[in-house]
Amino acid sequence: MAERLAGKVAVVTGAANGIGQGCAEQFRAEGATVIAVDLAGADHAADLTDEAAVADLFAGIGAAHGRIDVLVNAAAFATFAWLEDITYAEWRRTLTGELDIVFLPVRAAWPWLKASGRASVINFASANAVHALEGSPALAHCAGKGGVLAMTRHIAMEGAPHGIRANTIAPGFIRTAATEAHLAADPAFERQVLARNMLKRLGEPEDIAHAAVWLASDEARYVTGANIPIDAGATAW
Repeated sequence: MAERLAGKVAVVTGAANGIGQGCAEQFRAEGATVIAVDLAGADHAADLTDEAAVADLFAGIGAAHGRIDVLVNAAAFATFAWLEDITYAEWRRTLTGELDIVFLPVRAAWPWLKASGRASVINFASANAVHALEGSPALAHCAGKGGVLAMTRHIAMEGAPHGIRANTIAPGFIRTAATEAHLAADPAFERQVLARNMLKRLGEPEDIAHAAVWLASDEARYVTGANIPIDAGATAW
């Protein structure tokens, strides 16, 4: 089913690597006009935790295209540390990198999403939003992704009168440059992840991108406020 996103204008943040890059590539393959955003290595370079920079970015995109049909908030950063080790500065940095980095683009894009009349916001929660993984020092990350899950449900409520749908995808362990570093640092960690998974393999960015394409398409026109786990069954036990 090629060209499922033909005619749609899509902004993808975190598009220079990992899940964001996978989404940007799939969206282009399905016919969308994609504006890729990241700190570097994308169509637009922007610090998505800088309020003024985000406002300027989306004002420019809106002026150029007249609307935004899809906003994919894949950008994120976090500090992974145990409760006794994480500093308050690291805690706050992680919440900025998980929550502010979603809130600011959604707010800035809102007028252009409303102009679409059939827009889709796709945010990323995590399996960590609903369970803790033994061996993973992810306290702040869990808090941030739980916040994304709750925030997206509210965005769905606010967006519904304007034809804006908002949903989350909750990935399990996905192979990216960042997660490969975790695996390299602790060879036992992969065994812990796979022990939790029903399907005994790790995910790839394309596994997430396929779901994002569907949520962005008109095939999902009756879907909002949903959370879709893509985690090899890790949260289904």
